[in-house]
Amino acid sequence: MSIKSQLSERHQNILKATVQHYIATAEPVGSKTLVNKYDFTVSSATIRNVMGNLEKAGFLYQPYTSAGRIPSDSGYRIYVDQLITPDENIGKQIKQSLNNYLDRDSWNLEDLLQRATQMLATLSGYIALITMPQPSQNILKHLQLVQVNSEQIMLILVTDTYQTQSFLIDANSFLINQQKQQKNEAIFEEELQIFSNFLNRKLKGRSLFELSNLNWTELDQEFKKYADFLTKILKELQNYAQISASKQILIKGISELLKQPEFSQLDQVQMLINLLEEKQDNLFPLIFEFPEINQQKKNKVMIRIGSENPLQSMQICTLISATYQQGNIPIGSVGMIGPTRMLYSNAISLVETVANYLSETLS
Repeated sequence: MSIKSQLSERHQNILKATVQHYIATAEPVGSKTLVNKYDFTVSSATIRNVMGNLEKAGFLYQPYTSAGRIPSDSGYRIYVDQLITPDENIGKQIKQSLNNYLDRDSWNLEDLLQRATQMLATLSGYIALITMPQPSQNILKHLQLVQVNSEQIMLILVTDTYQTQSFLIDANSFLINQQKQQKNEAIFEEELQIFSNFLNRKLKGRSLFELSNLNWTELDQEFKKYADFLTKILKELQNYAQISASKQILIKGISELLKQPEFSQLDQVQMLINLLEEKQDNLFPLIFEFPEINQQKKNKVMIRIGSENPLQSMQICTLISATYQQGNIPIGSVGMIGPTRMLYSNAISLVETVANYLSETLS
């Protein structure tokens, strides 16, 4: 039996009105306020009695004696799970804004994610977070070797999430057993293209983290002379995988959130900013469960309210998140951090719509 079913309709309506009024004003709510502002047909005394019952049940509390009441984390949980429905019209408006603001035909991935993060922060007034695609899901799409000069070769890497990275490699290891002075430039470029084709044939379709486990002992005879050069390439790719695994999170909107009254105490602000700027490895698992992704939760908006967050610095906040995907594989997450006194119906629609937009774009 759900907690909602244990509450009478009157109790549900008064709890909903109390939460909504507190979200709008940040002021404790009294029974007279509810009588004056909402269409209740019962007396102030009756509402006061119901609010007392809700307080005993743990859904409301008084911040100090003789004050009105404010929602507890449990009260917000009932409100979010059972008393509101995200506004579909808001979702449609947000999607139209995304289509107008983000040009999917002329983007690179990081720019798209940066712009989406900024838009999410601007529309919500809260902190917006979007994680970069994670390398354990990144599959090699293309490799290309290009001569830069007589001393250097550039390795260009493209993944199926359209991330591009380039590395400079010493050309001497490619020219082993041969005098580079005697190399005709056209022949050199032709050999680079042949070796690029070889690498694509061997590596395309593999994840970055598979590279360290590949068996190269049975190299085709014609490529054995390039073994040292191949070792350098693999080292660069493995280093890139480790750097990418830093779980970078794009963050916008900190200054706007700090205007909220919940963040008036300096120590609370410092803890939150330290988490966002210095301890992203602690924050990341709350936004994106990786790599053990629960497929049953795919596309579902996750909401952690106040004390439901395991990190102390987050326990005055609500975190809303949803994964974005490429095909059926979750590769990143869209998140939002605000006070527990959050405008939930809008925030949920924002996060869900942006996540769906990114999934459609990447697919």
